[in-house]
Amino acid sequence: MTDDFVSAPRSQTDVVIDGIKTMLTRGELGPGSRLPIEKDLAAQLGVSRGSLREGVRALATLGVLETRQGDGTYVTALDPRTLLSPLGFLADLQQPAHAADLLAVRRMLEAETVSLAATRLTDEELQQLDRTLGVVDTILENEPDMDLEGFIDADTEFHRIIARASGNPALAAIIDTLVGRTFRARLWRAITHRGSVRETQAEHRAILDELVRRDPARARIRMQVHLLGVEEFSAAHADEDPEAQ
Repeated sequence: MTDDFVSAPRSQTDVVIDGIKTMLTRGELGPGSRLPIEKDLAAQLGVSRGSLREGVRALATLGVLETRQGDGTYVTALDPRTLLSPLGFLADLQQPAHAADLLAVRRMLEAETVSLAATRLTDEELQQLDRTLGVVDTILENEPDMDLEGFIDADTEFHRIIARASGNPALAAIIDTLVGRTFRARLWRAITHRGSVRETQAEHRAILDELVRRDPARARIRMQVHLLGVEEFSAAHADEDPEAQ
């Protein structure tokens, strides 16, 4: 076997990360569990205590572990929002030149999310959606001096309610991250194309109508059309964003 096919040796930090991950997947550790004391865990994993600390720090950065001063190291709740937080870093690095790429991902994910939500939304959640759109109705009354940031906040909340109602926490966490990271692209569209606010409101109302009817297929189509418009605008006008210069 040539050197080209020899795998690079794993670092001791990787050994720690893989070892703790194995303990989690086997059920030896779970959410809220306290890790064994440093000396014992280092011996169990066959690494130095310094390497163990490096691995623990890496897992803490990823939201898997948390160190409590004077009390040891614990597994976090392992909730999707925390574990998927690195996605936010990736999304930040994509801004603003590739905002349309993030919006395309949103479109694909939210089309399925709204389809799931159509059969799972509670009456209270439908009322929340209606109240959120009511906030936008009030904002529109103040045209041309609309509170555009308030509009984007309401827009964001509308999509987050639907994502949570999908019943899939991991999917909801991803969408929550992407919706937040496309704030500037959506605000720029609202600033440069004032008619987009009314268009968005009409599209949101159409989505809500399908959710009230509990129609997954039509809700999916409405969401796809809505987000495709935002995506195409962002792609066509990316160079006009002053922060993209």
